[in-house]
Amino acid sequence: MSAQLSHTGTSFDRKSFPIVLVCDNITGAANVGSLFRTADAFGVSKILFCGKHLPEFGKRMQRTARSTEKAIPFEFHEDINDTISTLRQDHTVIALEIADQSTPIHSFDFNIYQSMALVIGNENFGVSSEILSRSDAIVHIDMFGQNSSMNVTQATTIALFEITRQWGDR
Repeated sequence: MSAQLSHTGTSFDRKSFPIVLVCDNITGAANVGSLFRTADAFGVSKILFCGKHLPEFGKRMQRTARSTEKAIPFEFHEDINDTISTLRQDHTVIALEIADQSTPIHSFDFNIYQSMALVIGNENFGVSSEILSRSDAIVHIDMFGQNSSMNVTQATTIALFEITRQWGDR
């Protein structure tokens, strides 16, 4: 019989991947907290919160993040276009969105990229069309039910799992 390990009893290797998570107008406290936990779990190097409205960093975010906001570097940028322009100098910009030109994430080859900026979109509107047009690639998660979208944190978790799975032992 297998026993559940405590959080202190796990022996996962710590890794950091050259992935910057770019949040396009994500503001919900629960989503922000969950994004910190997901970023920590998958070794994301930094989170950039972009938009005119700052995300909520109150008690709900902190409770959801479980102190991972202290472990993951983050910055606030008002203009996502300037942020994307800067990132493009040394990162491949990949948007996570269902679009007419998007590729299913499971068939996309992430191994050809050395560093990546993964753009994720607003809770209600997704990644803006302007940012989609400025992205080097657009990937989506195949959906098989009635709904054509999922929560931004859930989608980000799936994307980061696939990216880090492909990158393996970098």
